[in-house]
Amino acid sequence: MAQLSAVIITCNEEDNIARCLDSVRFADEIIVVDSGSTDNTVAISKKRGAEVYHKSWEGYGPAKQEAVRRASGEWILSIDADEVVTPELGREIKDIVSGELPYSGYYLKRKTMFMNRWIYHCGWYPDYILRLFRKSAGDFSDSAVHEKVIVGGKKGYLSGELLHYSYRTMEQYFDKFNRYTSLGAEEAYRAGRRAGWYEITVRPLAAFFKHYIARQGFKDGLEGFIISALSSMGVMTKYLKLREMVRDKEI
Repeated sequence: MAQLSAVIITCNEEDNIARCLDSVRFADEIIVVDSGSTDNTVAISKKRGAEVYHKSWEGYGPAKQEAVRRASGEWILSIDADEVVTPELGREIKDIVSGELPYSGYYLKRKTMFMNRWIYHCGWYPDYILRLFRKSAGDFSDSAVHEKVIVGGKKGYLSGELLHYSYRTMEQYFDKFNRYTSLGAEEAYRAGRRAGWYEITVRPLAAFFKHYIARQGFKDGLEGFIISALSSMGVMTKYLKLREMVRDKEI
């Protein structure tokens, strides 16, 4: 059985997947779960030695659960196709999986690039996310969006960085923006939530204040302002979509 399995979910990631896969070559196996790519994602993944499986799209949580299920490793390293494990982080991970430390999972320190600039504020850095865990102790939630790893037992933190090459263009940003706000609205609807004046007016303003003032987004210059404004708009858009769903169901 493999010690460490790197797991990645994909859909039309030909611009990112090679860089991502090259950064996790130290893993004993690499699992890619693809949800209908029409570009060269699958071919690139196979060429770089990944085991590729196919799953129809049901949301981020179910896709990542499938990747974990396919893995044979004692340890799971889950990264996204637009992320890269730095050599420093890779060495830390190898030391952990070959040792006997009393932890069931580890948080990785993610750093995100937005419009060709690394972001160090806005609540984006250090963005600690639990992505390394013992398969026997954890798995992803089944949330369609904002999925997370649920792990039983003690958890630690790593110091090496996970680089997130997101949003090279605004077109790319709004593609994901539209997808995430729709998934968020659907999840809120299933939870029985509703959208009124408070959600559509106060929550977006609070989101801007949180990112730009409380989390010092102003220190990231114009990009910090853009991130804060878009975060606010994302909250409003999600609740507008939720309001539309509720209206359509009640007609």
